[in-house]
Amino acid sequence: MTAPASPAAPASPAAPAPPAAGDGAVRVHDVRKSYGARRILAGVSFEVRRGELLSLLGPNGAGKTTTVEIIEGYRRADAGTVSVLGLDPARDGSALRPRIGLMLQEGGIDNRSTPREVLRLYARFYRDAEDPDDLLEAVDLGRAAATRYRRLSGGERQRLSLAIALLGRPELLVLDEPTAGMDPAAKQATRERIAGLRAAGTTILLTTHELGDVERLADHVAVLDRGRIVAYGTPAELTGAGAPRVRFRLSAPLAEGERAALVAAVAGQSAPAARVVDAGAGHHYELEGLADAPDPGMVARLAAWCADRGLLITELRLGAASLEERYLELVGADAAAEAGGEA
Repeated sequence: MTAPASPAAPASPAAPAPPAAGDGAVRVHDVRKSYGARRILAGVSFEVRRGELLSLLGPNGAGKTTTVEIIEGYRRADAGTVSVLGLDPARDGSALRPRIGLMLQEGGIDNRSTPREVLRLYARFYRDAEDPDDLLEAVDLGRAAATRYRRLSGGERQRLSLAIALLGRPELLVLDEPTAGMDPAAKQATRERIAGLRAAGTTILLTTHELGDVERLADHVAVLDRGRIVAYGTPAELTGAGAPRVRFRLSAPLAEGERAALVAAVAGQSAPAARVVDAGAGHHYELEGLADAPDPGMVARLAAWCADRGLLITELRLGAASLEERYLELVGADAAAEAGGEA
């Protein structure tokens, strides 16, 4: 991880089509990057409009870190163009850095420093910095303001990183796993803070593995896999593009022979590829391979079939996949296991 830099130093979801025009705070077009024979980015394009929150998702090794570091100006692309707030981050870093807030995961802070000392130091780099003491209270670090960094919890360190990113009243905020290591209450408070910043007009680029945060916060999502954007759209567009699903839980398990009978009764001849599969412990099942989205008739047939056999439907979920399920469809459930580390 790169230490916080001193500002003074320095479509269709399946066939992504990010907006080519508009008021773009960040524009990435056909960016390519390799390290020797290892290709990291193979023509990445997306846009973050001013005042919106875009989440860049992808498994480890997909190229997220490289993409973000190119946007920040810490790496140069081999090809393609990048514009950040109308400037080239590789060429105009000294003019750009005071306008960007970076929340990084770890590192770059002396273990002997206290949060108050750190914020007062970084505040000196800005002409119109936030008040360090007010910011400590805003991120719920007031009680830990005099605690040495080495004694801070993981969640407290994350909140300090967020405070550093906010010191200069940034136009663009880059957040790398902002709720990692936080307890549920701190996560909720951080989400609310991020939502408030976005509502106030701050442009935000978010990278995270917390897909619940993405569903709650993101205006648009770009999914990066093996160096390419494989999906782009709003969270609703991405989840709506998934396969139709019927998930249900029964009061007793299905016998093996009953699965084919259930499919025949519920889906009929219109979905020859349909089948019932296990979807978790406790008699959870999924009817997959449907040709059409679930409708009232399908639900009625499922209920009637279960009633005839004395089975109670204790839980029923219809329609689109969750963002996590859709993400795994796009990148593969074993993508993270196959990847050799973040790039």
